[in-house]
Amino acid sequence: MNKNSIILVLALVGIAFMTFMLLSIGGKKEEQALLNATPVIKEEGIEARSDEWGKYYPHQYDSWKQTSESSKIEDQLEKYPQLVILWAGYGFAKDYNAPRGHAFALQSNRNTLRTGGPTGADDGPMPMACWTCKSSDVPRLMEKEGELEFFTGKWARAGSEIVNPIGCADCHNTQTSQLELSRPYLKRALEESGQELDKLTFQDMRSLACAQCHSEYYFKKTPYTDKSGKDQVAAVVTFPWAKGLSAENMEEYYNEYGFMDWEHKMSRVPMLKAQHPGYETFTTGIHFKRGLSCADCHMPYTQKGAIKFSTHKIQSPLDNIANSCLTCHRQSEQEFKDIVQEKLDRKNQLNVIAMNSLAAAHLTAKKAWEVGATQAEMAPAIDTIRSAQWLWDYSIASHGSFFHAPGETLRLLGVANNKAQQARITLSGILAKYGVIDYEVPDFSTKEKAQQLAGVPLDKLVDEKQTFRKGLMQEWNNEAVEEGRLTDEFVKGLPEKASYLPE
Repeated sequence: MNKNSIILVLALVGIAFMTFMLLSIGGKKEEQALLNATPVIKEEGIEARSDEWGKYYPHQYDSWKQTSESSKIEDQLEKYPQLVILWAGYGFAKDYNAPRGHAFALQSNRNTLRTGGPTGADDGPMPMACWTCKSSDVPRLMEKEGELEFFTGKWARAGSEIVNPIGCADCHNTQTSQLELSRPYLKRALEESGQELDKLTFQDMRSLACAQCHSEYYFKKTPYTDKSGKDQVAAVVTFPWAKGLSAENMEEYYNEYGFMDWEHKMSRVPMLKAQHPGYETFTTGIHFKRGLSCADCHMPYTQKGAIKFSTHKIQSPLDNIANSCLTCHRQSEQEFKDIVQEKLDRKNQLNVIAMNSLAAAHLTAKKAWEVGATQAEMAPAIDTIRSAQWLWDYSIASHGSFFHAPGETLRLLGVANNKAQQARITLSGILAKYGVIDYEVPDFSTKEKAQQLAGVPLDKLVDEKQTFRKGLMQEWNNEAVEEGRLTDEFVKGLPEKASYLPE
């Protein structure tokens, strides 16, 4: 090749490189403009459809859609049949699965046997409050109806209104895109616990946006007069934070209030059901005390081109160790996984011990009632079982509790097991008084055996749910599509899954 040819080739290569750089710079400028923009998603009101947000925040929306990868149904009652005994007489004894990704939150709520098989707006076992943490339509409907009005009536009342799963509007303001608290009950709880809303930092908000749903709550019966002048009673989601955020603080709150979630079908204990006190447990752990937020570990920052954003593929940090855990911890990924798994195995062992102790206490109490024990004789054991199960439930109901606060989780499991054993000793003494010695509790080693003991009519519940899914639920979806409330083709195409459906 002669000198002129070499010069020509080098010139062409240089031109190609410069063209590439100019195009790249232009693309990065466009990305930067998108990054710096604060678009108004909707001029007024709340935009519940995440696909509309995705037009302005495509990276966040695309990563949010990846929460659908956590789609597996893991039947916890099959895995831990003790749970059926612990929740006898309550909805969780019918159906309880491990949590899935946010994209499936609404589907899981509709498909679970706990919400029943309603045939109309005023039918079914559950109140409107059961929608509260499942859909970005909830803040929209609260704004439309009013908070007390939203919390009034049966779950089936708003089925065609609540059609978008957890999404952008749950955590962000439609007009500014900034983080906000879309649930007024959290604002009240923060004030009752002594916090000042106007002093919340951005880092605070990166946890409190999650705390709106990942917290302990109960349905507080609240009388009011509606807009037409009619007396109503709303079942308002309420956080029991007035005495503090520890398990014992909340137990004291509930005891003073005289509250129970249900009466146990076997032991007749006035029970408390912990929901998912993830935020409260997190505040007792080392990550919170070192200034981390929920988003730091569950929504770590990632980069695409010139855009740096918090991933909305919300998941266990163990599924993204390199970008979450290993930014602070200095082990290899495999070593870190092994350490965590070893600790989780130890916690799970204590969890099973505590569940077995509690299940035996409930069944022994049932026997004591059957042989003629009196209310006065049973009262001490009843109180102890209530407290023991509350502490156990609180320790594991937030799913990630051991990761958030391992010391607190183990402490609660230990105290819960000790109290359950104390109750069993007291009950053995009562049985002996009535001539029953060496009582052995029935076998609850499988879900089927446990549900038979608890009187769960599983076949009937499944039949009712299937009728609902093929009828009323389809009507809800069709109406929502026709009226433009459900437009997201991704949401429409999510595969339907439930513990009672074939794979």
